[in-house]
Amino acid sequence: MSAQYSPQLWGGIECTLNRVGSTVLDQVKMTGHDRRVQDLDLFAELGFEAMRYPILWERVAPNGLESADWSWADERLLRLRELGIEPIVGLLHHGSGPADTDLLDDAFPRKLAAYAKAIAQRYPWIQKYTPVNEPLTTARFAGLYGHWHPHARDERVFARILLNQCRAISLSMEAIRDVNPDAELVQTEDCGITHSTPKLRYQAEFQNERRWLSFDLLTGCRTLSQSMRDHLAWLGVSTKEIKWFEERPERPLIVGLDYYVSSERFLDERLERYPHESWGGNGIDDYADVEAVRVRAEGLEGFAGTIREAWARYGQPIAITEAHLACSVLEQIRWVGEAWQAANSACAAGMDVRGVTAWALLGAYDWDSLVTRQRGHYESGAFAMNSEGVPMPTELATFIGQLRSGRYIEHEALSDQGWWNRDDRLLYEPVSCRSLPRAASLPVVGSL
Repeated sequence: MSAQYSPQLWGGIECTLNRVGSTVLDQVKMTGHDRRVQDLDLFAELGFEAMRYPILWERVAPNGLESADWSWADERLLRLRELGIEPIVGLLHHGSGPADTDLLDDAFPRKLAAYAKAIAQRYPWIQKYTPVNEPLTTARFAGLYGHWHPHARDERVFARILLNQCRAISLSMEAIRDVNPDAELVQTEDCGITHSTPKLRYQAEFQNERRWLSFDLLTGCRTLSQSMRDHLAWLGVSTKEIKWFEERPERPLIVGLDYYVSSERFLDERLERYPHESWGGNGIDDYADVEAVRVRAEGLEGFAGTIREAWARYGQPIAITEAHLACSVLEQIRWVGEAWQAANSACAAGMDVRGVTAWALLGAYDWDSLVTRQRGHYESGAFAMNSEGVPMPTELATFIGQLRSGRYIEHEALSDQGWWNRDDRLLYEPVSCRSLPRAASLPVVGSL
């Protein structure tokens, strides 16, 4: 059976711009990409057909649209167009907007939509947008775990932040389509699966349902379970607010899956097996939350499992929108190779996978602390910053350049498995736990 579809090769730079207290951490500045338009020529040599590219609200219009500075965006977007690379424009990447707004501001959706319309009017040829990157992940980190501004640890705040971001996405796309009716939404989210012991099965099922919330809302709530509706109502989300999304299903939509080796989680009530920093709970049970790769006997479901679930749930075009591993270059090659193979296998099985994104091309800073501290911890990507701050291609860059030609399968790195598939991945006593079926009804409980 020949593939009905085939994925494109996409690229992207880590571009998080988040607030921690009064400090703003800007990855575009940290990698020096803000000063080097010539980076785009380096990317073009790898053969990308599209790139997730940041034209971030806080950078362009920190003091309002009236004083917006478009010069940086003009230069970069023109160069991408000259190079034949389609931009997938991101407006907010784990951010909370300029200083006059934030994720809890009732006016936040309308303000982002105004910025989105200004971009569409200035660049009417742009077709693909990501108005808000990973809204559910941002809501968890900012509203549930307290890592980012506004540093809350409250489920009701989490729900408000999520709804505000999803409303902002919907209104932004409406504003963009007023200018360009054919514009597409490429919506990204980290949708890693949660596994557990039998006792915590209910909690894993809850988290496996919650991880789809941003997509459920944006696609018109047709896949939003009654139990999740009940949970949102418990958090103060009104029926009117849900109906707002039901009346605005997003079309066209590409379901963008950001998948990391840490995306899949494992929950275990036997706290003594795990380090204290992994301990948490839901008000009913205490449990450790650790990376599944370190304990699950069956290993990870991986890119293939995540693609399969997203396709079954939405039947919408899919893209792997972030494939990156903080590890040695050989392991990075194996990770990106696995993403590429999973996408092509899914296409061969009749699923519509539009692209695979080699992420963090210039590397990333301080993600070992979830960007809560600016310590200068650097992990390389397809390019590594040398001592003079100049990006130098790594062997991963060579590998990415070979993906579309098929020559990548000859790379010596692929003669061995990635560490996440080997027995030495285990840090704890292995636990066998088959994939959990998705429950039809879920208890109304909270979770950190």
